[in-house]
Amino acid sequence: MAKRNPLIRPLVHALHAYVPGEQPKIKGLIKLNTNENPYPPSPKVLAAVRAAVDGRLRLYPNPTAEKLRARLAKLHGCRPENLLIGNGSDEVLALAVRAFVEPNSTLNPQPSKLPKATVQYFTPSYSLYPVLADIHGAAKNAVPLNPDFSMPPVAELKCGGQWQFNAALTLVTTPNAPSGRGYPTTELEKLCRAQKGVVVLDEAYVDFASENALKLALKFPHVLVARTFSKAYSLCFQRVGYCVGPAELIAALDKIRDSYNVNGLGQIAAEATLDDLKYYRANFKKIVATREWLARELTKLGFRALPSQTNFILARPPVFTTPDWLQKLRDRRILVRWFSAPAVRDYLRITIGTPAEAAALVRAAKEILDTRKP
Repeated sequence: MAKRNPLIRPLVHALHAYVPGEQPKIKGLIKLNTNENPYPPSPKVLAAVRAAVDGRLRLYPNPTAEKLRARLAKLHGCRPENLLIGNGSDEVLALAVRAFVEPNSTLNPQPSKLPKATVQYFTPSYSLYPVLADIHGAAKNAVPLNPDFSMPPVAELKCGGQWQFNAALTLVTTPNAPSGRGYPTTELEKLCRAQKGVVVLDEAYVDFASENALKLALKFPHVLVARTFSKAYSLCFQRVGYCVGPAELIAALDKIRDSYNVNGLGQIAAEATLDDLKYYRANFKKIVATREWLARELTKLGFRALPSQTNFILARPPVFTTPDWLQKLRDRRILVRWFSAPAVRDYLRITIGTPAEAAALVRAAKEILDTRKP
């Protein structure tokens, strides 16, 4: 075992970093593993970014993304004070942990008994949550979803004993990842109403869902909704996200964010995105249609494709193990995602690509299944 460097904090030595999806280094792969939008940004967005590549690059960007906040406030029917722009919604989540959760080392060596030091979330969900808690030195309270990945009702959570209604921070991915399951706003409202600490509803995939819970962030004093321009708006490269919520909580997040946390080209791209929502909404419809087609075709082949409200599906493949499927598809130049966590290790997570990419996946699956025949 390698000797630990004493210059590095013991907490950092013990960390297990977040593992992103594979970024291929060879061309020609069909990339269905990181939930990127298969369609490019609007031509208006590309034109706005190109036009901004000028002498402004030597200047710092607007530190509070003032114009973008104003535009989003108008879109969502709130005030700019109810909005914070982040370097992707991941930064918003990290800021929430830092702003609302006490590091357990400052309180007690038994953090599980200290709700002020607890980050709580359902599992399986976004695998960044436990990483953020560990980085902060916070306690984690991971509560299993139902076997069908539905959210346990509040009454059941109260009886079960594991769920902490006074946890400092509760993170809820809605619609959920990696299952793709959507949660009714009525269920989420009951959970928010019962929770004493801050609740962040992580709506990274909400544009592909049938409903959203934004109104809860404008209704309750302890609820935030986090969103991103990455998944639905084809801006992964620019890293722009935001959260909506009570002005007092937003101000707390604003105190601890980096001075110039969102680059200028990203701000311009996001503003231009809001000028062409018609283009993106048409893409949402295409992605949802492809999602439903792919789920039907995979089901015909013996997959168990779970209902999805996102731009991906979670599917349990037949015949071969999931690691085998992962490799067999990769051999055919198609990347999908596999997670080793017990609740989902029998499934593959498949991003919804273009119709042509979805058709290529189905053809590859048929070919793989044909290999079992004599």
